[in-house]
Amino acid sequence: MSIERPNLVFVFCDELRQAALGCYGQDPVTTPNLDRFAQQSLVLTHCVSNQPVCTPYRGMLFTGRYPYATGLYANCNSLSPVALRDSERCLGDVLSEQGYALGYLGKLHLHKPTEACARYGEGPRSDGKVWDAYTPPGPARHGFDFWYSYGCCDRHFDPHYWTGDAPVDQPVKPGEWSVKHETDVAVEYLRNTGGRYRDPGKPFVLMVSHNPPHMPFDQLPQEYAAPFRDMGVGELLNRPNVRYRDGRKAQRDAANYFGAILGIDTQFQRILDALDERGLVDNTIVVFTSDHGEMMHSHERMGKSVWYDESLLVPWLIRWPGHIKAGHDDLLFGATDIYPTLLGLLGLGGACPSTLEGDDRSSIFLGHGGQRPTSAFYLLPDASNVPGPRGFIEARGLRTHTHTYILGRYGEGREHTVLHDNVSDPYQLRNVAKEQPERVNTLRLELESWLKKTRDPWRKIRV
Repeated sequence: MSIERPNLVFVFCDELRQAALGCYGQDPVTTPNLDRFAQQSLVLTHCVSNQPVCTPYRGMLFTGRYPYATGLYANCNSLSPVALRDSERCLGDVLSEQGYALGYLGKLHLHKPTEACARYGEGPRSDGKVWDAYTPPGPARHGFDFWYSYGCCDRHFDPHYWTGDAPVDQPVKPGEWSVKHETDVAVEYLRNTGGRYRDPGKPFVLMVSHNPPHMPFDQLPQEYAAPFRDMGVGELLNRPNVRYRDGRKAQRDAANYFGAILGIDTQFQRILDALDERGLVDNTIVVFTSDHGEMMHSHERMGKSVWYDESLLVPWLIRWPGHIKAGHDDLLFGATDIYPTLLGLLGLGGACPSTLEGDDRSSIFLGHGGQRPTSAFYLLPDASNVPGPRGFIEARGLRTHTHTYILGRYGEGREHTVLHDNVSDPYQLRNVAKEQPERVNTLRLELESWLKKTRDPWRKIRV
């Protein structure tokens, strides 16, 4: 295969909301390198994490299918039935078959922990569950030939990685901030001195999955948090929907969260520099994104899973000089669309499995036009064990360019409708469902179409 086929570097963080990059002009975050990268990139303003939590997003990313098609509708842990099947035809399987060298680096969170994981990985947490998991060589790695990864571990200063063919009892423990170490390895992969990391005769795909800025927020090099230490809580958390009970804690959370993002910004530039150093810029597609957002005290909530934009919207910056024109686009782009779109950009659209549920938007990225969706699907399954606002046990909904529509359910089948007008009310403070009944009816019909398409158990709701 010709080495002129483009390479791909795909960097994604955990819990980095769209608002928390300087180029989006919202949170008071300093991200000079990513802002400069954004000026060279196509920046999506409506990139949606359809189920904004770790395993479901990663399942959609790698399979191109929605959670109820794959069974990946909740987070993997020792008490969860959820795990990625070896039989899934994942993005890496297709790329490997098409002659790409593949590298995976960082957090995976797609497999079920074993007893050995509890002993040699992170171990049980305070909730009694083991979240970390070892991914053995073979089909479970879905085509990735360079492996430097772990399942799920929130010790940002004490990370571990299972590498190559090393057994579960031999993890690497570098003893430094995970983002910095993962960037070190990514840079060496790109340099590939002596062909140590990949076949130099093949195009490559490198996926880098950082856990920060995921909580715990205080585990970061303090020089990155320093610029935010003296800022007041109202200056840091400047969104009108912020509500907190402990102002000192909220200030610390925000300073550390934004500091981690500054650290990620610094390390990301090292990856860009390595591409430049090796003369790989023009023939390498680079993506920077995140699996989901972080509420950070908006609507008096922390974490993710809910439909508010702080949780739902993620950054999407993609650069390919000479092919993708820099600028902004309001394309509604979901997690399942990533797989077919990347294959389309790599010239492999014909290799997409027929089972994919996402759509190839590569023609839009390349400036050739194409069909543009009117909504993106949202899920809050009961199995996620994350209570939604208003006490919902589960919900489904849509994000359009102008509105967020949610149908939530309490116990015993009771329902409640939420409608936010994101144009007149960008911080989603008011429920206008009763004021716009026609729009609610239209969106409920559109939701029914999504439920059928995604084989969701809710698909038999009355409309």
